Amino acid sequence: MTDAATLAFVVPRGVDDPARVSGGSVFDRRLADALVARGRPVRVVEVGATPAALADVFDDIPDGAPVLIDGLVARAGPDVLERHAGRVRTAVLAHMVTAAFADAAEHEISAERRAFRSASTVIATSDWTQRRLIDDEGVRRERVVVVAPGTDPAPVSLGTPDGAALLCVGTVAPHKGQDVLVEALRGVGTDHPWHCTIVGSVEGSPPFVAHVRTRARRAGIEDRLSFAGVLDRAHLERAYRRADLVVAPSRVESYGMAIAEALRRGIPVVASDVGGIPQAVGVGGAALLVPPDRPDLLGRALGAWLTDPGLRERLTNRARSTRRERPTWSEAAARVDAIVAGLS
Repeated sequence: MTDAATLAFVVPRGVDDPARVSGGSVFDRRLADALVARGRPVRVVEVGATPAALADVFDDIPDGAPVLIDGLVARAGPDVLERHAGRVRTAVLAHMVTAAFADAAEHEISAERRAFRSASTVIATSDWTQRRLIDDEGVRRERVVVVAPGTDPAPVSLGTPDGAALLCVGTVAPHKGQDVLVEALRGVGTDHPWHCTIVGSVEGSPPFVAHVRTRARRAGIEDRLSFAGVLDRAHLERAYRRADLVVAPSRVESYGMAIAEALRRGIPVVASDVGGIPQAVGVGGAALLVPPDRPDLLGRALGAWLTDPGLRERLTNRARSTRRERPTWSEAAARVDAIVAGLS
């Protein structure tokens, strides 16, 4: 039972499962920890994405208590949120807008819209997500606030002398665009001794993973790619420390936590100019942005990075000089804490 002073933070089951790490799960866990560090009582409630499971959780929350719920769970039970809207104070954390995905089912889009509209507040993770919530989901502007993901303090990346260590972080899935990356690297060729490490779950979309591997093999660059799978925090930190460049070839992206983490470490970025990525990049001039789903242009940017020492030096210096300007998890938690305090 959650008391009226405790924030019930409702998250998808398996939020701490190392085999299912995603940007959303990292956000949920880091935010919960940072709220507790600020002194906010938090009870993290893991729940399966079904109406019955969500109903059990809300039935256990006392009148007037604050609730923060992950959007993935909220869309599973819009009836529940609507039924309890006048009894508890609910904020929905919108990591992404389902309608942004080309293959999204209409019933999922509709359910998510109802969940968002029934909340007292919707927390968006980027300005882009906020615009989508207002323009496409019909959420009133005054009910949507932006809280960008934070970053952890981290040392500067060591990198390599020739800029050859490329890193791509994100679950291996169509919206993350690793197939675009492989095609771009095929165009770069093998004259330069580059190597790309792809970090992220390969369990969510096996056919796509197989497709990416097949394209790499046919392109003759299979030995230049490493699929590292999900890494724990220590091993992920090691991957960042060895990287010269982080590549984010996403087709859809609400923010780009891996981009922010890279820049926090002084690592430049080549990424798609899509969604919330420009906000994650910021104004430091430490990134090259290309249109999404354009392997030719992505390959051109990667080729320039690998062959132009002056470009590498400029981008790296800019990343290192602005790395401390990235938002922290403490700052993100402070904003969410204020939102929770003001829920009505």
